[in-house]
Amino acid sequence: MRVTTMTELGVLIREERLHQKLTQTDLAGISGVGITFISQLENGKETTEMERVIRVLTMLGIDLYAERRG
Repeated sequence: MRVTTMTELGVLIREERLHQKLTQTDLAGISGVGITFISQLENGKETTEMERVIRVLTMLGIDLYAERRG
């Protein structure tokens, strides 16, 4: 899935969390972030900290890649 917005990233994270049968509390605990952060991330808040975003993705088993366009 190509992600171009924080909203799309939030949808991806929510879908994977639900697929793994995790609550937001579960994911927050294993990722070392707060529940509020997980909620804001899943809702596409644009000011989230990338380091914590990457931590959550890692715990869900999602790799994040960046590549040049063109």
